[in-house]
Amino acid sequence: MRAPTVAPATDLAPRVFSRTIEDFDVPAGREEEWRFAPIRKLRDFFQPADWGSVGLSGEHDVTVEYVEISDSRLSHTWMPTDRPSAIARAQATHAVLVTIPKESIHSNPIVVNLKNAGENNYLHVEVHAGPFSKSQVVLIHDTSGNVSGSMLSLLGDQADLTMLSVIDADAAVMQHLHWFTEVGRDANFHGLSITLGGGVIRTVPTLTYRAPGGKAQMLGAFLLTGDQFQEHRILVDHTQPHCVSNVIYKGALSGEGAHSVWIGDVLVRREAIGIETYELNRNLLLTDGPRADSVPNLELETGDVISAGHASATGRFDDEQLFYLQSRGIPESVARQLVVRGFFVDVLSKIDDSELSGSLMRRIESKLGIVDHE
Repeated sequence: MRAPTVAPATDLAPRVFSRTIEDFDVPAGREEEWRFAPIRKLRDFFQPADWGSVGLSGEHDVTVEYVEISDSRLSHTWMPTDRPSAIARAQATHAVLVTIPKESIHSNPIVVNLKNAGENNYLHVEVHAGPFSKSQVVLIHDTSGNVSGSMLSLLGDQADLTMLSVIDADAAVMQHLHWFTEVGRDANFHGLSITLGGGVIRTVPTLTYRAPGGKAQMLGAFLLTGDQFQEHRILVDHTQPHCVSNVIYKGALSGEGAHSVWIGDVLVRREAIGIETYELNRNLLLTDGPRADSVPNLELETGDVISAGHASATGRFDDEQLFYLQSRGIPESVARQLVVRGFFVDVLSKIDDSELSGSLMRRIESKLGIVDHE
């Protein structure tokens, strides 16, 4: 009797990993990963140039350093997955390094204020969370110029890291950021991306696991007004057994020409048995005219999982909710504020610092013109 033939698993979304710029073609807009992006506006990100490196602004703790890109403590295993990231890594002269020592506990957030060097900038930020450590890191991006680069979150075994990236940009700013996260054994990661506007903002969060037992939440809140474009292209690569991932991204759009893109890719490898994964995207259209593209993808190479699923929805502002609140004597402006608060609460409630979460909500309300002036 002939032995059965077993077909090897096929990665339906193969990616190139390299620090060599020439390994990546110049995007033409026909590629799957670039088909939504405004290629003409991003063309300066596709060729090496003499740009400055993003540094630090103000005073920081000793755990935050501005180092040369050749510093031996920076990651040697991380590889870019697209041309802009490869260019940024090759051209950047300095990096921001945040080191959380082994077994250390930081009760207060480590706030990192980034500072652009000029009109165009390369960014490289690494956060190293040592084994058994617990901390919260907040990156406040300088939006006075264009930025291309990468952020790395590297978690040691049983580390607990919350990392928050805040971009509050106007319509003249363009940014392309690759956010790579590697989760160690039994480690716990909360990654929050808050993006409030920007002319063209494209983020590529990628998460993988170094050992079994890791847990990760990737959360996002984004806001677009007027002629602005944002793309959040996420990949969760389950390479280890008994790990958990949960993705929740919520966006609100208003004004003619606003366009958001959310791509959620979850890949469960054959060896990643016993995992739990779920991804959710919700888009709230506050006016006529905006466009929201939402594409969740789930690829399973094994059926031995605890749970796996995804959901996506885009809808208009709920007039019935407004009517209900107004019928209880609540002014329309306050009613709209309450609805928006409720929409974003799943994301902002994950921020432990109540002052920071409150500040972010006030920024959202201000941009939407629904601030309570009492």
